[in-house]
Amino acid sequence: MKRRVMLGHTALAAFGVAFGAFPRQAAGQTPSGPDALILRARALAERPHDTDAASLPPPFDSLDYDRYRAITPRAGAAAGLDIGGGFRADLLPPGWLFSTPVQISLPGRRAQTDFDPGSFEFDARYFPQGAPVGPFPGLGHSGLRIRYPLNAPDRLDDLIVLQGASYFRALARDVAYGLSARGLALGTGGPAPEEFPVTREIEVFDTQDGVLHFGCLIDSPRAAAAFIVSLRPGNADSPATVMRCDLHLFVRETVSDIGIAPLTSMFQHNDMGPARIDDFRPAVHDSAVLVMENGAGEGLWRPLANPDTVQMSAFQDAGPRRFGLLQIPDSFAAFRDAEGAYHRRPSAFVEPLGDWGAGAVQLLEIPTPNEYADNIVAFWRPAAPLQPGVAHHFAYDLRWAPAGLAAMPPAQSTPLVAVHSASGVNPENPASRLFVIDYAAAGDGGLPDPADLDLFIAQPEGAEISGQTLYRIDGARPKLRASFVLIPSRATNQAELRVQLRGAGRDVAPVWLYRWGRTANGGP
Repeated sequence: MKRRVMLGHTALAAFGVAFGAFPRQAAGQTPSGPDALILRARALAERPHDTDAASLPPPFDSLDYDRYRAITPRAGAAAGLDIGGGFRADLLPPGWLFSTPVQISLPGRRAQTDFDPGSFEFDARYFPQGAPVGPFPGLGHSGLRIRYPLNAPDRLDDLIVLQGASYFRALARDVAYGLSARGLALGTGGPAPEEFPVTREIEVFDTQDGVLHFGCLIDSPRAAAAFIVSLRPGNADSPATVMRCDLHLFVRETVSDIGIAPLTSMFQHNDMGPARIDDFRPAVHDSAVLVMENGAGEGLWRPLANPDTVQMSAFQDAGPRRFGLLQIPDSFAAFRDAEGAYHRRPSAFVEPLGDWGAGAVQLLEIPTPNEYADNIVAFWRPAAPLQPGVAHHFAYDLRWAPAGLAAMPPAQSTPLVAVHSASGVNPENPASRLFVIDYAAAGDGGLPDPADLDLFIAQPEGAEISGQTLYRIDGARPKLRASFVLIPSRATNQAELRVQLRGAGRDVAPVWLYRWGRTANGGP
């Protein structure tokens, strides 16, 4: 999906439960609420998938970006709908990239299954004949935007947008739109074309106690799911917006390539190199690092890359504690982009509730020449294939936080964190590459003496590590700099790097990981 154009716009283990464990809907009972949504997902999975492609009627079948943006919800009809608790809802029109009809149910209102042109404004510059004439039964809407006084009590701000397949974007306090999440991923990074589950229904259950409770019915050729969410907006004391997510998943066949809690982002370049992007800005990215804390309590820190070829990395684990995409730089000087405002893009962390068992955090990195397409995906993939005939449940918190190291979860246990990573061709040997990692105090503590620390750098297969050093850099925020040189053999095109900084027998910083790859012109 094109991305910049859209930027403006109960803790249980993941286990199988027999289908019969859920009570069936009583005859004549109104099918609403979380339990009813789970029942509909189960019933959907018990039927063959509807393969009929959605077909939009004119003019919605031929809208380009500009004409789509010229359709805006009318206040009081499709925009600013009061759903209680200070929350307001906007219904979003179909068309352009969004061809799947979504049935939307709001508190106190009937399910929105049809599309009413009278509820929207059609800009005469793009629709000189006026609004299209309906009726449009079953056309529905393409998604839902929720607004809330997130940053000031007298102003409604975007809080979350659910639109496009099972994608959604949420905002913390004082941030701009950036990375997105999905309810479910299938086949991401695999040999076959990726399967994009779509949202069939969105139901807002209620807005009690300042919390938005909603659910989505998700459908795909191989699976159906109910995605149940309780969202608490950020505030002045706690700026992070937190979503408690319960994914009730039903597969139609054995599935081994599922993606749980997917995060999707963009990384074009920074000074990690190689510098194949010619850009006036020193960095362009929505996220800088994949951060993980595995089931053993070990912190892992993986800077993102824009590789020359598609790369998939798997970080094996059992009982993961958290993973997420962190936007480290939070100053304008780091990007120098007044329009993009990349220093205000949020970070997002997935924190599993209960034991997710064995599996891997998967990271997909796709080459991109620009910032206009998402090219980074991170998700959890269970080791055991999911089987049909049982209900699979994954519960987790999804935390959207402002950019910067303050976004790091409070459970971060190491006193130091890698605030900056960079690399470049070694001037003393053009066939090698020099890496530097800058560590700073994670909290208010000071820096340890480099003499009291040990720097361990694993020797990668097909390459040598030399010249490793660790020294202090003084400044407004003192740092420790680790540097080393990677010397790949002529036959080596990739090397897995692993750096540990230890003191008194334990890690004092997350383990730094990176996959080096030879450039297209053969350079290091």
